[in-house]
Amino acid sequence: MILCGGQGTRLREVTELLPKPMVPIGEQPVLWHIMKCYAAFGIRRFILCLGYKRESFVDYFTNYRLRTTDATVIPGKPEKTVFHSRSPEDEWEITLAGTGLHSGTGTRVRLASKYLREKDSSFFLTYGDGLADIDIGAELAFHESHSKLLTVGAVHPAARFGEMKIGKDDLVRSFVEKPSRVSGYINGGFMVVRREFVPRFIPEEDCFLEQAPINDAAAAGEMCAFRHEGFWQCMDTPREHTMLNSLWESGEAPWTKFWK
Repeated sequence: MILCGGQGTRLREVTELLPKPMVPIGEQPVLWHIMKCYAAFGIRRFILCLGYKRESFVDYFTNYRLRTTDATVIPGKPEKTVFHSRSPEDEWEITLAGTGLHSGTGTRVRLASKYLREKDSSFFLTYGDGLADIDIGAELAFHESHSKLLTVGAVHPAARFGEMKIGKDDLVRSFVEKPSRVSGYINGGFMVVRREFVPRFIPEEDCFLEQAPINDAAAAGEMCAFRHEGFWQCMDTPREHTMLNSLWESGEAPWTKFWK
């Protein structure tokens, strides 16, 4: 399940035309890159929680093969379209779930959960704007071994400002100009959620996952953290968008570590 419904206001110069998950990294949207990270571990069923500019997702995925594969078409007979090659994405199953234009993230999860199958005791959950080289298989094993309702991917955010070490005498002992990352952890998405989490912690009224649901789960001892020490980067600003594109164009994008 991928949260794709927000407006991405801090990336306004591009999200006025596209929802943030559809903003391209290279030739494909950042959402495609996220889905490829999961598909590398055999995960091919996706539920997209849609809101803002839902039509962009509908257009992209319903026309995906025509966008990415050579084809012969007869405009008056679309059923006779012939595709000349196949791709791994042909095996993906994507549910385009409308979860409201202004809904909070918790509400989106609750509404989209109706598309879980009966056998889905747990599901993956992440944001549609963050990339990582996280070992999804290892995280799932960690989640199952801890038997908690929620496992979050704990990551180190990139440092945006210089970091000072200050002594008890108020003297600055050292200064590092924009260290590569800060020492603490944040919730970087890439979560694993037991199905019971939804009715227990997400209320019927509109809510944000990052507020009461996660706080209540932590207070109840039902939340654990899978520490990820590798690459993680969200795409909140034009600078971060440019940086991710530069990594992709270099041919050494870290988030492709497990891709085949």
